[in-house]
Amino acid sequence: MSARETILAALRANRPAGEHGLPDLPDFALDDGGDRIGLFSRMLERMGGRRHAGPADTALAALFPDARVIASTVPEVAGNRDVGAVAHPRDLADVDVAVVRAAFAVAETGSVLLVDDGLVTNAVAYLAQHLLVLVDPADVLLTMQAAYRRPEFAHHRYCAFHTGPSATADIQGVLIHGAQGVRSLTVIMAPRA
Repeated sequence: MSARETILAALRANRPAGEHGLPDLPDFALDDGGDRIGLFSRMLERMGGRRHAGPADTALAALFPDARVIASTVPEVAGNRDVGAVAHPRDLADVDVAVVRAAFAVAETGSVLLVDDGLVTNAVAYLAQHLLVLVDPADVLLTMQAAYRRPEFAHHRYCAFHTGPSATADIQGVLIHGAQGVRSLTVIMAPRA
């Protein structure tokens, strides 16, 4: 028996009898001042992300005029790399900009939730140099507690919160974006088609 099987067998043998439901998830009050989108934008900017106004295709051209390889999983933007035809995640290493749609956003943290069907290939959200994320304004939730009540976590094989671009800082406090992932994360409020 492997170490994994031994551990799982011990857990099963020592599990208390009966059904033990999860505790209720509390709601924590958060005042958005009547401007949930504004709160989301402020939190996104605190985490190094940015919000851009206007249509996605216009924003793409304005923000990334030198982008040569664009991987888009949304109908609003035509890309030139078919993410669905990628055989290996490493084939996305040369993507300048990935354009995806978030399942929802969380105002409290400035986060967006990316799921498997919105990414097509999960690696696109990590290997691209820049990430352009479309969010329906109706899908901006106030708190993380509200986010974890959403059905996406039960209906998708893959879900990941993204809060700003990849960042790291050394002991001297030098902040570097894009060290282990995307160099920038830009959100555009765009209702679903």
